[in-house]
Amino acid sequence: MSKAVRFDEYGPIEVLRVEEVDRPVPGPGQVLVRVRAAAINPGEVSIRTGALHEKWPATFPSGEGSDLAGIVEELGAGVTGLAAGDEVIGFTDDRASHAEFVLVEAGNLTPRPANVSWEQGGSLYVAGTTAYAAVRAVAAGPGDTVVISAAAGGVGTIAVQLARRAGATVIGLASEANHEWLTAHGAIPVTYGEGVADRIRAAAPGGRVDAFIDAFGSGYVDLALELGVAPERIDTIKDLAAAAKHGVKTDGNAQAATIEVVAELAALVDKGELEIPIARTYPLDQVRDAFRELERRHTRGKIVLVP
Repeated sequence: MSKAVRFDEYGPIEVLRVEEVDRPVPGPGQVLVRVRAAAINPGEVSIRTGALHEKWPATFPSGEGSDLAGIVEELGAGVTGLAAGDEVIGFTDDRASHAEFVLVEAGNLTPRPANVSWEQGGSLYVAGTTAYAAVRAVAAGPGDTVVISAAAGGVGTIAVQLARRAGATVIGLASEANHEWLTAHGAIPVTYGEGVADRIRAAAPGGRVDAFIDAFGSGYVDLALELGVAPERIDTIKDLAAAAKHGVKTDGNAQAATIEVVAELAALVDKGELEIPIARTYPLDQVRDAFRELERRHTRGKIVLVP
């Protein structure tokens, strides 16, 4: 037996529970991984509450979680290139990583580099690939000024660094508590809230903004348009209604959800060229507390379950 997060109906945090389940058995092409770290993500909240039922319906009882880092426990038939005891990072598409053991398709795993912690490795898939896709979608490059909302969040912290690596000037919207971190990572911090458009113009070289990555929602697409950013250089991962209305991009995890991108990001972390801030870790039994903290939307970086 092993422990896994489950829920039997859509609802608030209280529908989550940790229960004893049969230890999974790998089938052909699958790998059984003992999970050492698995990040939680806002999208999992939307799935649990039923907000994404039309797009991604749940089948009950449902597990949850995509990101993972752990140790290979057992191999299914036909799996090559891996062995029991290997340390790996990767993802599952089966809503199952918030557990002690998870079955993963062998092609969704990559070796954990030496300088990538379990918590960092277990946070790379959803937030990392989303940030990667968003920076690519707005074509951030030398000479550009890019504004990023929720710049201190799980996606935002990575997007800030990737946009800077691409050569862009980055303006990060965040609370003052996160300004020092943004400055240390090469961004120009700007406080969100009333008057933000004027503060952005004052911070932007020449007052010009070329691209906008919205990792928060709640009106930032309209702000980007007000700042004169062309719709094709605006990407929102939150405000799909505004995107449909104004014709801006919605590139996120789905546009970069490959193990190759995960491995590329892990290599940057390994070389010290990308930081994955870990806000806090929680044991699996405290999954409700972990999501309570996530839903306050004030953490810097990632919240991670450590089974």
